[in-house]
Amino acid sequence: MADQDFNDRMLSLGLARVSEAAALASAGWIGRGDEKAADQAAVNAMREQLNRLDIAGTVVIGEGERDEAPMLYIGEEVGTGNGPQVDIALDPLEGTTLTAKDMPNALTVIAMGGRGSMLHAPDVYMEKLAIGPGFRPGTVTMAMRPAERVSALAAAKGCSTHDITVCVLERPRHEEMIAELRSTDCAVRLITDGDVAGIIHTAEPDRTGIDMYMGSGGAPEGVLAAAALKCMGGQMFGKLLFRNDDERERAKKAGVTNFDRVYTRDDLVSGDVIFAATGVTDGSVVDGIKREPGYLTTETILMRSKTGSVRRMIYRNPTKHS
Repeated sequence: MADQDFNDRMLSLGLARVSEAAALASAGWIGRGDEKAADQAAVNAMREQLNRLDIAGTVVIGEGERDEAPMLYIGEEVGTGNGPQVDIALDPLEGTTLTAKDMPNALTVIAMGGRGSMLHAPDVYMEKLAIGPGFRPGTVTMAMRPAERVSALAAAKGCSTHDITVCVLERPRHEEMIAELRSTDCAVRLITDGDVAGIIHTAEPDRTGIDMYMGSGGAPEGVLAAAALKCMGGQMFGKLLFRNDDERERAKKAGVTNFDRVYTRDDLVSGDVIFAATGVTDGSVVDGIKREPGYLTTETILMRSKTGSVRRMIYRNPTKHS
């Protein structure tokens, strides 16, 4: 089985270099108002670094289908071809708008596992629910209403609903849910973009102040977030949402047979993975890129699900002189 050849320890530092390179490439586009240029710079750098790794890699979560993404598209093969067969999930710039506007929590994100370790999620919406580690299974469920989830989590934590903070993507589709959450007297932290970071926040509530994440966003990003929680601990649930027959067809092509299935974290990411994220702008998970004369400094979080290790790395990179 390919998973047995997956030497995550040897590959983890290489993966950190991949996310660092993408972050550094996008640094020049922070606050410049050009989302596409920022994304393209990150994509080019991430691809170049991936192709230096001794892997036979396939992108299973990427920038989109081949016809809409010239590079790092779903199905693209990366690496030297010499080495273990691995599946790769990536978002070269999670938060292109955040980068363009110089707002918090823009990241470069990549996860890698043995072949078949991650769900090939179609590019549709997914209803998501996540909480941090240390709770028994069934503490919160997709079947519960938002207010019930808050009450259940507060009971499990031994605190009042007033002490719970829920992270939600600020979108018109979530207005009713936000109103229901606020009826419980919990706090709602609204984010404008970047639900991978939003879900990761639940794994470190003492650091981030976030106890739970809920709402709908991209299914591919759901797999990336599940990869992070697989390493850090925490529970996550996802249910694919379909707006039309075209999206159902897309799901069928990706191998989805049960359209009503609620996926757990371990359904989304079934095998061991390594996960790396580098901060582009300052955030609660990692610091953004810092400029000082002659240097750019990044912070990367690097995690392995096999050992549960979480490593934070500061990389001081000399800027090239002309």
